[in-house]
Amino acid sequence: MTKTLMLQSRIEALLFVVGDDGLTIKQLSQLLGEQDEMIVQAMDALRKVYEEDLARGITVKEMAGVFQLITKSDLADTIQKLVENPTAQSLSQASLEVLAIVAYKQPITRVAIEDLRGVKCERPIQTLVSRGLIKEVGRSEGTGRAILYGTTKEFLHYFGLNSVEEMPPLPEEEFAETEQETDLFMTKFQEAFNGAK
Repeated sequence: MTKTLMLQSRIEALLFVVGDDGLTIKQLSQLLGEQDEMIVQAMDALRKVYEEDLARGITVKEMAGVFQLITKSDLADTIQKLVENPTAQSLSQASLEVLAIVAYKQPITRVAIEDLRGVKCERPIQTLVSRGLIKEVGRSEGTGRAILYGTTKEFLHYFGLNSVEEMPPLPEEEFAETEQETDLFMTKFQEAFNGAK
């Protein structure tokens, strides 16, 4: 494998792992120990491969200097079927916990969600985004401009709400006090979610 192909492969792997957060040319350069020019060339070549290969369902997108792997726009109908059929696979406990945190703390970053849960949350967030229950609602201020997540109209529809203001009040201590209280909240949340389906 040539150096250029190896570099494309490494870039692809890094973009896949970071998900929605994406990476800049400078970050890729630092992570891979390569000059910016080499990263730009490899990124252009990788994007060309995605665009020309009809068998690929993903491509590279640049937004405000951040590169992400995204699904191709011509596959929107296929993705829509998954979003419209969220009952095909029930949500895991981890996804429900993340959904509850986003619902009550929105807008919120992935890092803040992970701080509250104490574990990584990339996969549950991806699941919730793919189901159309949460979405990117902006970027935080400061270094890295992390993605802010919030709930969607689909979320409101599932719970029979007109707005998030109609959600039952949740004391601030609910997330911070005992595990038993949090477990009780999660049980109630899951019952409400299952009952809304």
